Amino acid sequence: MIEKALTGSRGYWGWLFALAAVVCVGLAAYLRQFFEGLTVTGLSRDVIWGFYIAQFTFLVGVAASAVMVVMPYYLHDYKTFGRITILGEFLAVPAVLMCMLFIFVDMGQPIRVLNVILHPTPNSVMFWDMIVLTGYLLLNIVIGWTTLDCERNAVPPPKWVKPLIVLSIPWAVSIHTVTAFLYSGLPGRHFWLTAIMAPRFLASAFASGPALLILLCMIVRRVSRFDPGKDAMQKLATIVVYAMLINIFFVFMEIFTAFYSAIPSHIHSLEYLFFGLRDETGTLHAELVPWMWSAAALGFAGIAILLTKKLRVSEGWLALACVMIFAATWIDKGLGLIVGGLIVTPLEAVAEYVPSLTELLITLGVYGIGFLVLSLLYKIAISVKEKAAD
Repeated sequence: MIEKALTGSRGYWGWLFALAAVVCVGLAAYLRQFFEGLTVTGLSRDVIWGFYIAQFTFLVGVAASAVMVVMPYYLHDYKTFGRITILGEFLAVPAVLMCMLFIFVDMGQPIRVLNVILHPTPNSVMFWDMIVLTGYLLLNIVIGWTTLDCERNAVPPPKWVKPLIVLSIPWAVSIHTVTAFLYSGLPGRHFWLTAIMAPRFLASAFASGPALLILLCMIVRRVSRFDPGKDAMQKLATIVVYAMLINIFFVFMEIFTAFYSAIPSHIHSLEYLFFGLRDETGTLHAELVPWMWSAAALGFAGIAILLTKKLRVSEGWLALACVMIFAATWIDKGLGLIVGGLIVTPLEAVAEYVPSLTELLITLGVYGIGFLVLSLLYKIAISVKEKAAD
């Protein structure tokens, strides 16, 4: 089936070459970081995780969200998701790949990646994060490729695939749960020291991932003869809105607990994110305040659209709502939750962090790799789907 990715229109090849150019820009930036070290980034002794790890955390959720189409279709025989299940599985593959690449670039020297394998430490959450991410990547590749090949040959999938599908469902939950444990297991960072970190991660994942999948389905329908189905996108929209409501409920739980208990170490990060925080000299630090209020506005606006049936059934409004919710969750988890938890140090000082141009270019390059892999996988899947429909 690989040959299907090697044929296409001029627009298809133009898109691939554009992504390849983006990857080259990111690679050039990474070579600078490789030779000069992480000093070219905005990271510091206090802010040891920045834009790279923020993207890693967010994309783990995008990868885990594939379970929201896999579980209804395979376990409950929900036929509506039959057309988009492979799109969800193939979305998880580049998402996990980008997660691994962001860890890779964050470590500075590539040889350090081998230390996780050559010198495993089972008492480290990072070790288990590597295990679950690698396993989930392999599961989605094997399941997606096997089921698609069987569809191409008009034969039922082999019996050994069903246990892997069942296994992939709790495994999807595990990848974001273990990622949450990376943060909630650090007692020195009070902003992350909460028992609902994993549920909050999963709720935001089940909002952002399906929202992105809806947008991808719309693009697929416009650039090919394959129609993922309006009913499937509407059902995904229902999942998005309820997951987003649960995510916001968890955020309010954190805000209430922090401010009602009046424990300074729990309050300071929230104050920094939403109102700004003054240091010992009286200087106000409020760089992320506009971002966080924008995320709040986008989130509530997206929910309002999806809860309004007349707007939700309109493809234009649905696309707008998905963009809003995806952007809101990216800002909340990709900027506020991770970076905000580090900027206010355990000594209650403010260590400002701004990603450097090198970080942004490397991040752009990693996303370029992800979208390049996604485009190739979707080209194969769509070609098979179109041929099956003929």
